Amino acid sequence: MVVNELKFPRLDLENINAYARRMNDELKDGKIGYYHLPKFGEEIIPKIASLKGKFKKVVLIGVGGSSLGVKAIYEMLNLDCEMVFLDNLDPFSIEEKLANLVFDESLFILSSKSGTTIEPISIYKIILAKFNPKTYENFIVITDPQSKLEEYAKLHNITVFNIPKNVGGRFSVLSAIGLVPLGICGGDVSALLDGANACKKHFMDGKDDTILQKAYHYATHPNAKINVLFSYSDRLKSFNDWYVQLWAESLGKKRGYKRVGLTPVGLVGSKDQHSFLQLIMEGVKDKTVTFITLKNHAPSLKVPNLTLENLSGCDFVNELSLDAVFNAQANSTMQALLSENISIDTINLDSLDEWHIGWFIYYYELLTSATGIMLGINTYDQPGVEVGKRILKNLLSKNKN
Repeated sequence: MVVNELKFPRLDLENINAYARRMNDELKDGKIGYYHLPKFGEEIIPKIASLKGKFKKVVLIGVGGSSLGVKAIYEMLNLDCEMVFLDNLDPFSIEEKLANLVFDESLFILSSKSGTTIEPISIYKIILAKFNPKTYENFIVITDPQSKLEEYAKLHNITVFNIPKNVGGRFSVLSAIGLVPLGICGGDVSALLDGANACKKHFMDGKDDTILQKAYHYATHPNAKINVLFSYSDRLKSFNDWYVQLWAESLGKKRGYKRVGLTPVGLVGSKDQHSFLQLIMEGVKDKTVTFITLKNHAPSLKVPNLTLENLSGCDFVNELSLDAVFNAQANSTMQALLSENISIDTINLDSLDEWHIGWFIYYYELLTSATGIMLGINTYDQPGVEVGKRILKNLLSKNKN
């Protein structure tokens, strides 16, 4: 079960009905493909099952939308097979990770929606040069249909999984982008899709307007243009990173001559209570905060009933479970922010299993779509990123010549 509670007043539904209709239009016209991934993903599950258990490590070569969502889900789960992420052109990290790989025991997944992203292609070339493979039996390519990368893969008899062309990279984790590596590592991808589908039915087919209420409140807030995600679990750190990409790349846009967007910040509790919380509490009131908590953490640990010399003031938590202390820290922080009239909402998950994670991922994708509609922008393009790519290509081409 996932419970989202809004700690601010709701509007009459009539005020946001128009936005609800626009979301349903996006769902029905088929142009925005992520809405339908919970059903589309079922088609590739048998093919994924045939690849399980054949390799000791899965090496994912991808960047941005081809990596962040996969890493988020992988770190929330405790899977049998190790996944290595090659998602940045830092030579130190690449060399360090490749040094520990046994080529024949590793499955390499080259993931690029466009097929021409320089980071994964460059890292792939480094792998080829290092290991000099005679065949490509332990390589998989995930890319758009008819991309240049798919053409390359077919030339070398590399197994290919496709992403629907109408699914953007940052919305693609419930496609082959995420299902293939997670499924091969032992994740229950059927449960992942079931959770996402349950979320879709709850908000798109049901009458729960929580996502619309939250999106409207945060998109139209007169002062707060920063949304802070305060996640109370170390396993949610990479989820924060995925959320930052999803939110920033989707919502930071030009609308005519006006620039709009909500800045995402990802924090981990209780650690960041000792740093960033001071800024939220007493700094400029330009932030809204979402708290994410877990009902059940694992394993179950208690604070030992020990009294230390000169430290008896800390004994009030003796014999309490760390779950109870951890969640009490989240609740006390919530109450402190509410006392400052800061807009917050809370998301509580029963546990971090595949079903709940699928629900959670799809929830955030829906929330992003709803917020983009309310900001009056195209949520699904990224023209600012493309400008940087063109400049980089020209710059490196000139330096090479």
